[in-house]
Amino acid sequence: MTTSDVGISSAPGRAPNASVAERLRADGGAVVGIVLIVVFVLAAVLAPLLVRLSGHDPYDYDLAALSGTGAPAGVLGGISADHWFGVEPLTGRDLFAVVVYGARTSILVGLLATVVSVVLGVAVGLVSGYAGGWTDRLLSRTTDVVFGFPGLIFMIALGAIAPRWLPKSALIVLVIGFFGWPPIARVVRGQTLLLKERNYVVASRAAGAGAAHIVLRQILPNLTATIIVFATISIPGKIGAEAALSFLGVGVPPPTPAWGRSIGEAISWVQTDPMFLIFPGAALFLITLAFNLFGDGLRDALDPRSASLRR
Repeated sequence: MTTSDVGISSAPGRAPNASVAERLRADGGAVVGIVLIVVFVLAAVLAPLLVRLSGHDPYDYDLAALSGTGAPAGVLGGISADHWFGVEPLTGRDLFAVVVYGARTSILVGLLATVVSVVLGVAVGLVSGYAGGWTDRLLSRTTDVVFGFPGLIFMIALGAIAPRWLPKSALIVLVIGFFGWPPIARVVRGQTLLLKERNYVVASRAAGAGAAHIVLRQILPNLTATIIVFATISIPGKIGAEAALSFLGVGVPPPTPAWGRSIGEAISWVQTDPMFLIFPGAALFLITLAFNLFGDGLRDALDPRSASLRR
């Protein structure tokens, strides 16, 4: 099997013999993305230790930090030596603790929803591309319908009528993941249509290999790089969807810390004191930027041709 068979080719000036790790290290944007991702992941994992150092729990309501109007006493969102990022308006919760624990919520929902999207999208794309005929037409039209459906509106409606036995957080993951599979299904279908005509696949088919063997042992392995890159780039969208739902009040249930809910509460005070918005907004922006930078760098590292074409 040649490199062209798996869709990766060498390109001048991109060190075709270098490893993926070496190419990533040479990509400044990817390095920045990796560093930011590591910082946020460590913050999420070490959240209990970090909030212990700050002296505040994300579920403690410090009403003494608020003035009679519901806003923190003082300016700059109540930032002080006691509250490093200030406090939330109305609740008085320490904003540093909320942002740190909010990283857990956003990263966990983003990763789990991406897994749901990838599993559904890859399955649909492989079956559609390899089977062809009426199966391909049926699955392609289904993909188009789901892709064009107003997912956010459906998520809001479903959040209001969800059964009580299903945890709200699990529902958010399932719904965001379900509406995220059509793009990867289209990519996988297109690549499968190309790969199933390769000589090694035709030879296996002629030798009597079953469809499941060909799809799982010959086609799917050659799509691994594409799937990994697409999944990485999809994570920011899932995190943004969770933040949007929390912003609208139908995301993960309170009092679970969520950046979107903190941003939504800060909007009412933005003209009085914009500092309420700075830290949760910056956290959401940076984690989204990090995964996009890493995803772009990973794509270029796995396929140097893609980078050379943009030069």
